[in-house]
Amino acid sequence: QVQLVESGGGLVQAGGSLRLSCVTSGHTFSLSHKGWFRQAPGKDREFVAAITRSGDTTYYADPVKGRFTISTDNAKNTVYLQMNSLKPEDTGVYYCAVSEAARLPLRRIEYDFWGQGTQVTVSS
Repeated sequence: QVQLVESGGGLVQAGGSLRLSCVTSGHTFSLSHKGWFRQAPGKDREFVAAITRSGDTTYYADPVKGRFTISTDNAKNTVYLQMNSLKPEDTGVYYCAVSEAARLPLRRIEYDFWGQGTQVTVSS
């Protein structure tokens, strides 16, 4: 059974930083692409960042480019999302997900397994 557990969310002031972690189990970590999504109140879940199974290619949504960094630690089966220069509009529940698609997926529907989410709140 594939499981993903996020942590690291919290309340932070604008301009601050947080690092989210997502520990996965029940699958071969190195064979899956990984992604982060977020969902603000009243809005759809949106793509934030993704990294290929090999870890050599990353992709970011325009609103987070230059501020967020996705990375992985294969030894720990963990995906990270380093978030710097946070803004109030970054507030939401952040979800990690894994995909066994052939190419790096950027759409929610292309991900196979999801975590339960971690809340990030950025105050102004």
